[in-house]
Amino acid sequence: MGAMRTVTAVAHRGDPYRVRENTLPSLRAALQQGADAVEIDVRLTRDGVPVLLHDASLARLWEHDRPLSALSADEVRGLTGGGVPTLEEALKETDGHRILVDLPGATHESARVVVGVIGDCGAADRAYYCAGPDAMLAVRAADPAAEIALTWKSLAPPRPAVLAAIAPRWLNYRFGLVSRGLVDQVHASGLLVSAWTPDTRRSMRKLISHGVDSITTNRVDALAAELSRGPRRHGQETGKEPHK
Repeated sequence: MGAMRTVTAVAHRGDPYRVRENTLPSLRAALQQGADAVEIDVRLTRDGVPVLLHDASLARLWEHDRPLSALSADEVRGLTGGGVPTLEEALKETDGHRILVDLPGATHESARVVVGVIGDCGAADRAYYCAGPDAMLAVRAADPAAEIALTWKSLAPPRPAVLAAIAPRWLNYRFGLVSRGLVDQVHASGLLVSAWTPDTRRSMRKLISHGVDSITTNRVDALAAELSRGPRRHGQETGKEPHK
């Protein structure tokens, strides 16, 4: 048997059960709770500034039913009391730690802007990206060297042409789809497996036993505790060690 692979604990939008998601305090809390990496959602304001927000509007988190695309960065700052950080601020807050950048609603232009800011901030070596095929094609066009976790929502494998065009390092699955057989199949193809978003310890333990390489969760404290209880290494080596 070859070397074993480490399970990476990824905090989904920070530490959202304790602190409002996608905020600087939430990112800090996640790292304090033992996260190896933090997942963030990035969208552009009307004036093209990448900020951390999952939804298309401020309604759910900030109680302003205003679409982000209609607001300038200054207007967002004013409406949220500075609560919605820019991508640049988030990169500074997480300096030295891995960042998984999700791009909901991304276009080729928005992906280019986000990738450019990450590069300008000197964070390209610790950032990687996740979303569906269209967004990841845009990231690949913006940065041929980008590390990509292709979000895949089907048990049917991605078509070879999709894999060739995107060249992902990971396949990123909803946790309920993941089985030992699926993990073995993906590993046999030379890719790593990430799973999102189990929030019970039972689901986390099951994924760990299946041999996944990374787990993204809203309860990174619980995941860190599970991983600290026993070996953090499962499955045979595919020739690639996941970054932290």
